[in-house]
Amino acid sequence: MIVLRLSRIQFFENTLLVSLMGSPPLKNMFGWRWPMALGLFLCAMIGLSSGVALTERPDVVTASTLVRAYYSLGLFVVGGLDIGVPTGGPFTGRVLLWIAFFGSPLLAASAVLEALLIVISRERWQLSRIRNHIVVVGSGELTTSYLRVLRQHSPNIPVVVVDLTIDKVREQELAETFDVTVIIGDVTHEFMLQKLRLHRAHRVMLLGDDDFVAFEAASKILRLYPRLESKVVLHGGSLRFLRAMQETQIARQVVQFNSYNLAAMGLVSSTLIDHFERTPNQDTVVIAGFGLFGQTILEELQNKAGSQIDLVAIIDNEAYRRMQIVDEQQKSKTYYERLVYQGDTSHPEVWRKLTEDIDLSRGEPVVIMGTGDPANNLRTALWIKQKYDNTLVFVRTNDTSEFAQAVGEEHGVHCISITQLVEDNIPLVWLD
Repeated sequence: MIVLRLSRIQFFENTLLVSLMGSPPLKNMFGWRWPMALGLFLCAMIGLSSGVALTERPDVVTASTLVRAYYSLGLFVVGGLDIGVPTGGPFTGRVLLWIAFFGSPLLAASAVLEALLIVISRERWQLSRIRNHIVVVGSGELTTSYLRVLRQHSPNIPVVVVDLTIDKVREQELAETFDVTVIIGDVTHEFMLQKLRLHRAHRVMLLGDDDFVAFEAASKILRLYPRLESKVVLHGGSLRFLRAMQETQIARQVVQFNSYNLAAMGLVSSTLIDHFERTPNQDTVVIAGFGLFGQTILEELQNKAGSQIDLVAIIDNEAYRRMQIVDEQQKSKTYYERLVYQGDTSHPEVWRKLTEDIDLSRGEPVVIMGTGDPANNLRTALWIKQKYDNTLVFVRTNDTSEFAQAVGEEHGVHCISITQLVEDNIPLVWLD
């Protein structure tokens, strides 16, 4: 009997330690729970030492200090169920002992409850029941865009967002804004993939920032869960890397995309094609800024409107190198003349050279200010529009800018947000 009770005391001590130290948010509990436990233990010891007896253990009055300590510790496990209740002795001693009788089991119960909450956490409880869900890997702005569109289309579909690191504010923002379960973990580990219950998942969206990690995760997901073939959507930040992977088996098993490519597809399909069809002659296009966005615009123009374009001019600080990369990777035939100008898109000398070669006052040329510097894009666009009012000028911003939109409407330039273009062109099949 003594061995059994000692083992139960040890169990609750271990449980108390888990609740105090097992989870970072509960470390703050250490400041109040142990002093309270010590205080309750002292109340019991003082009460028993003052001459108060126990109805089932009347001999405790004459027992040794060690026996009294044993009974005092036992209050944390079973209260006074097998030792009776305080009787006799001084009033103060009985009050202290009653305090220990009520306080000790309550304190132990709170420790057990917290330990259970640690073991059965909210995310584990939710994941144990989840099915037909979408797993989103990554917690950046692309994830926000996808979740915003998803919730407009499918407000009730379960979603799990997982990333290697997520700060608390971002975690709370995603969970509360989009009603998702947020988990911190590495999706290249099989344990994490099993935790995500991918055998019941409907789709996996790999929207992180590391292309190699995305392909690594896709390889393991499809090896473990082959039924998800063609239901894994993989975002690649590097077009060069995506194109290099095109002939691999894993690339054929997943759906690949690039956010700038989605944006460029939207701009060309929704606006530029209509403009080209409306103008009677072949058109001139100036792409100022030849990063990923500019390169994908050129690719879309070649694929969808190559025969309607007479000339394309490229301006970029690394125009020659980037143009060589594009020529190496894009094998489609060109039907238009191409001019390349290396230099800063805001430098007057670059535009002087361009306007010497191209008459922007003829027809309705398209000028796309597509660098990653919205202020420079807007300033240069206003200068171009002021000098060549006949041009159709586009200004790139990353997020939707009320300021840029207002200035654009006032001066006749078109502001395009990468974020908005991506959200407008997310395929519906990714939302079901």
